[in-house]
Amino acid sequence: MIAKTLSRLGIEVWKDIPEYEGLYQVSNLGNVRSLDRVCSRGRKLKGKVLKARLCSLRYFNVNLYKNGKGKTKSIHTLIAYAFLDHKPCRYELVVNHIDINPTNNNLNNLEIVTQRENTNHKHIKSSSKYVGVSLDKRGKKWQSHITVNGTLKYLGLFTDEKEASQAYINELNKIK
Repeated sequence: MIAKTLSRLGIEVWKDIPEYEGLYQVSNLGNVRSLDRVCSRGRKLKGKVLKARLCSLRYFNVNLYKNGKGKTKSIHTLIAYAFLDHKPCRYELVVNHIDINPTNNNLNNLEIVTQRENTNHKHIKSSSKYVGVSLDKRGKKWQSHITVNGTLKYLGLFTDEKEASQAYINELNKIK
């Protein structure tokens, strides 16, 4: 993708934000700007780069206005819509920050993953190479757990890492 290559070089590319075409654009480097336009009262408004706000979840947000109504949008999601052709789909597919830094909205740091992949945090350095498995340092055993419908379910302690992984896989197969 050309925009990703240009991001690596620090070259800014702007694209219209879907549903806000002609009003706002987002860049591959994580900036959002309004475009020159005429407001409903006939006044000319000069476009500008918007100031992002850091929300409580440590994501950068901006307010976008259309037809007199404002909406708060996270910048990483706007970049995914414009550059990665991400479509809103509730929580099936989500935007992941590869380096785990929610303030790094460079296009090269964003990817579309399933909600389960995102919650498994396998991109985070873990004590185990298996999903749903971690080392219980106190007992020096492997523990397994899974999140189903927002509830964490503990699957037990195991002496073997693969055994803990199998418990996770068995539980995952029950919910599929």
